[in-house]
Amino acid sequence: MSVFALGIELDGEGNHPAAWRRAGHAPNESLTGRVLKQRVAAAENAGFTYATFDDSIVPPSGDIRARVDAVNRASYVAATTSTLGLVPVVGTTYAEPFHTSSQLATLDYSSRGRGGWIPVRVDDPAAARAWGRPEVTDAADRDREQRDSITVVRSLWDSWEDDAVVRDYASGRFLDRDKLHYVDFEGESFTVKGPAIVPRPPQGQLVVFGTEADRDQVDVVLVQRPPTERGEGLTVVEIDVTLDTREISAADRLAALDAHSARTPSPRLEYSGSATGLAELLTDIAATADGVRLFPTVIDEDLPALGRLVLPVLFKSGVAHRPVPGSTLRGNFGLTRPANRYERV
Repeated sequence: MSVFALGIELDGEGNHPAAWRRAGHAPNESLTGRVLKQRVAAAENAGFTYATFDDSIVPPSGDIRARVDAVNRASYVAATTSTLGLVPVVGTTYAEPFHTSSQLATLDYSSRGRGGWIPVRVDDPAAARAWGRPEVTDAADRDREQRDSITVVRSLWDSWEDDAVVRDYASGRFLDRDKLHYVDFEGESFTVKGPAIVPRPPQGQLVVFGTEADRDQVDVVLVQRPPTERGEGLTVVEIDVTLDTREISAADRLAALDAHSARTPSPRLEYSGSATGLAELLTDIAATADGVRLFPTVIDEDLPALGRLVLPVLFKSGVAHRPVPGSTLRGNFGLTRPANRYERV
């Protein structure tokens, strides 16, 4: 199945550290549930396939030095959405994979099969102090914890077979314990026996995103430049986006924001200009990639422009399609529901 999934990052006020200066609400409303719900609703109504929520245990960079936990944000809007995939970032370097597995499985239940996960390595010393753990300074050790965490989380999602829950009220039997499985993982940083405390998620396995280094463990690889040709597996291109608006050009918007706060150079592909130009760029990318993840410079300005001027062009041309109610995030990426690794055939 050929897909072109449209994703948008909804953390904070936008990708620019001074984005809050152009937000459509007072600064003290930045972390409120009302603002979060409005933006998620706007993304869903626009036809985005999924939204992502960046996260860290330490405050974000930029002028606003606070955020709410990404899984909590995704779970908060799960019941108010019907088609939008909800994909939080959860670090792997210090977090306990047993808890990560439980949180994400619960998100998949509350969203009725629209959950995803972006596991990330954490190299900030402040994060180690916040977790109360020794700092992991070696990149190879962070890579190992990433691999181990993804392995354990995925194994725990399968530790309940799909029909492990019996619910036989007459006999008082609610579980078939023969269909619960120990994962029995022993690594250098942690040991997990299992099984999980949450039944297998509706999708079986949530959609897992990662970098090229994680390709053998993830469903979707995030890249910073469009591939030159279509390869095996799913590839999503990450793009920083600044659009012209009715009142001001993209260049002038960026200049005004830069005058307040300097941007950190981004490794991602950057687009600044008209909505027509962005639609043409995304159409070209669709020839070799399976989707995009857009990072708006100012959410309250770029998201409406995307919904009004860019996505409709892609839908009309058939490059992308709106997700429909009842579809899962796996389905919207063209992924089948996987078999349980522990199930006896």
